[in-house]
Amino acid sequence: MEEFTDNLKSLREKVYQYLKKGLNEGRLRQGAFLNLNAISAELGMSRTPLRDALFQLEAEGYVTIFPRRGVMVNRLDLEKIRNIYEISGALESTVVAHSGHKLTARDIETLESLNAQMKEAVETQDIDGYYDKNTAFHSVYLSLSQNTDLIRTVQTMRERLYDFPRSKAFIKDWELTAIGEHAEFIRRLKAKDFNGAAEFLRDVHWSFEVQERYARLYYFGQE
Repeated sequence: MEEFTDNLKSLREKVYQYLKKGLNEGRLRQGAFLNLNAISAELGMSRTPLRDALFQLEAEGYVTIFPRRGVMVNRLDLEKIRNIYEISGALESTVVAHSGHKLTARDIETLESLNAQMKEAVETQDIDGYYDKNTAFHSVYLSLSQNTDLIRTVQTMRERLYDFPRSKAFIKDWELTAIGEHAEFIRRLKAKDFNGAAEFLRDVHWSFEVQERYARLYYFGQE
């Protein structure tokens, strides 16, 4: 059973990377139906394991399987973005409220260093570097949780927001605002105000209402 689960994860990851690469390279479009025969040939897998992997991706919100019609890449619309923000804010704030006391002085130093590196990435227009450091920043405190389902859900939400597809440009004001929010978050952690830090994550950093103007511009080119 464990071997079957590992194989399914491997297949899911192959299809996930295929979709991610296709979207980021412009070969696939949101709302487009997939050519399953072409994917099977390119990835070297039969239709049955491909279907199994696609069922998993459907459960995670990346695709929709229509009986007798095919598999469509889901669009990332405003309602979906709002939902992801609400879920991410709720889950991340829960980790900080419950496990923030586990943070060490070295963890705080790591958060400060990563935030400084994010600012440097903005100044040098290093989009991938900014994304990687931002992911690492959030992972510092998320890793305190023993709830693997929670961590996996947050990771899926983040990938859905930023990798399908990944933007090729910054909205500098938004990135700098996020860095400032990180600094305030760190300040509250230093003061051991873990509930306050959790509320700040939920009610500001992951608040769709607070971030909506930037989100509209980033995803749809409109304010």
